[in-house]
Amino acid sequence: MNKLLIVLMCLYFAQIIPHQAKAQFDEDQLGAWYMYFWSASVNESPWGFQGDIQVRNWNIAGDLEQLLLRGGVTYTPKATKLKLTFGYAFIATGEPGDGDATVQESRIYQEALLPQTVGKRGFLTHRFRFEQRWVDDQDFRTRFRYNIFVNIPFNQPNLKKGAIYLALYNELFVNAQKDIGNGRTVEYFDRNRTYGAIGHSLSDKLRMQLGYMQQTTNAWSKGQLQLSLHHSW
Repeated sequence: MNKLLIVLMCLYFAQIIPHQAKAQFDEDQLGAWYMYFWSASVNESPWGFQGDIQVRNWNIAGDLEQLLLRGGVTYTPKATKLKLTFGYAFIATGEPGDGDATVQESRIYQEALLPQTVGKRGFLTHRFRFEQRWVDDQDFRTRFRYNIFVNIPFNQPNLKKGAIYLALYNELFVNAQKDIGNGRTVEYFDRNRTYGAIGHSLSDKLRMQLGYMQQTTNAWSKGQLQLSLHHSW
């Protein structure tokens, strides 16, 4: 009987140890996110489009964390600066290390962007986003997000061509459900992202930012280098 218990225990740990090893990653290793954000208006109508393409790595390059493709239809009510978006996103999340397995997610989202100016050089944007998520091997989930962006130009009073500016943001993620299926649960607090960068306006419609973002969950905290292009036409 003792030998049988030992064999069963060995088989059990042989199953869970590789799984745990795949789930672990080095929190001290600098990751990197490479991003392209775009927006376009339809002539002079209130309608438009926006989206982003993001390649996120567990390291600087080569170890895929996530591929994110997102796009939506926008509407700006007359005589306001408010921009409303309804869109869809596809996300493939990879495991750290040598493995190439991915978890796929489809997501529908609704978003409201509200810009405002503080003083002569403080450009703030509030972003409210509600997501409906279909993740592999999980029940249907929803999530709320709030992000405050701050851009402060150094060398001129606006963000037009030639501006060099400080870019900051903080984003809070809150899950709407704790149960995700098969007896698994998550906390209502999903994560927080804090970001700082230096930006340069290459033209009136194209900006580039290089910065650092710290992402924190209940289980881990990891730093990410971020290089992004912001394009409008």
